[in-house]
Amino acid sequence: MRKKILHNWGLKLASLLLAAVLWFLVVQLDDPRKSQSFYNVPVTLINTELLEQEDKVYEILDNTDTVRVTVTAPTSIISQLRSTDIVAEADVSRLTDINTIPITYSVLNAGVDSGSIRGDHDVVRLSIEERDRKWVKVQYNTIGEVAEGYMVASASADQTLVEVTGPKSAVDQIDHAGVEIDVTGATSSLSANVDIALYDKEGQLLEASGVIKNVNYVHMSVEVLATKVVPIEVSAAGVPAKGFLYTGVVDCSPESVRVAGSVSALGNISKVTIPEEQMDLSEAQEDVVNVINIRSLLPDNIRLADSDFNGRVTVTAHVEPVAVRTLNIPAGNVSITNIPEGLTARLAGQGEDFEIKISGLAALVTPADPGMIAGTIDVKAWMEEEEIDSLTAGTYQIPVDYGIDEDIAVSGDVTADVTFSNVEE
Repeated sequence: MRKKILHNWGLKLASLLLAAVLWFLVVQLDDPRKSQSFYNVPVTLINTELLEQEDKVYEILDNTDTVRVTVTAPTSIISQLRSTDIVAEADVSRLTDINTIPITYSVLNAGVDSGSIRGDHDVVRLSIEERDRKWVKVQYNTIGEVAEGYMVASASADQTLVEVTGPKSAVDQIDHAGVEIDVTGATSSLSANVDIALYDKEGQLLEASGVIKNVNYVHMSVEVLATKVVPIEVSAAGVPAKGFLYTGVVDCSPESVRVAGSVSALGNISKVTIPEEQMDLSEAQEDVVNVINIRSLLPDNIRLADSDFNGRVTVTAHVEPVAVRTLNIPAGNVSITNIPEGLTARLAGQGEDFEIKISGLAALVTPADPGMIAGTIDVKAWMEEEEIDSLTAGTYQIPVDYGIDEDIAVSGDVTADVTFSNVEE
């Protein structure tokens, strides 16, 4: 038996080795090792609360929290792997002085050892800063233009302040928050939830990387009203001082005003009237100038449309001295009418001019032309006024009507001596 075992032992040993090699080759041919790359594998940061406990915030630099991982393993294992099977972690407790964290790799498959996994980089790079927070004001704005004949009356939001939290360098740049709503073509009020943006002191939009807002949007409301231009109507009351007259002219600056309200409310207003008692000319010896606030004169459902107009208008009532002129009216310009039957009439002192004095506003008195003024003595009207039924021959003093504007006062020869004679005489 021993001889049989030891017989040709070299040949037998060689056969054994050959068998082992053949087995290894068969195994390799059936399930060879290969490498597979998996892209965009996320790196999970763990123990980040360590930074939060120190009231610090971090920002991952250069996308180092995403890696390309290459795994080497038998084909049978590689074919079953997915990128979700790759585990890449960076433990914040291993943070270095240069703010990097080593990445560790593993695969959710027992057939792959850690030595068969490698990434295209081995650390996550961080930027670490002190955490800061502050409250900033929210500024509201509308963009675009409402429809013609309409205006934005007001804008408001349900938030006036926003808290921002993040890296101190980023928070320090923030001056205010802003929201805006588009009102292009609007003919009625609007409301919407609008996103909050952050701005610096120059009004430039900030990226504000790593900054967190306590709210990301606010509810904004915009009141849109119809508009209309209406005139301002004003008059004056009271009597100026003796020797002065009110010209009847009142200037208002501005002469009209743009108002706003609902379409139905605007249909009920055609003007703004300033009561005459607000322009009292009593004992005035010069123009009366008053500044009047017309806001209180508007109906409750109407408002001023222009934000830069404070509602104050300047009203001027013109007062001037009485103008006086003396006119000589040719006697030939005076005629006698409605003479009773049976009588004739003539002016006593015929041929003498009539001297009258007129007074009133310069605009009326100055242009008066004596040669164009015609006086009339109406006998019948005088008799009726004096209740005279019949007239006998004689000389009577009868009023002369010069046909001068009733706003002009006339004095002097306002009567004339008229001599009546019987016809047979």
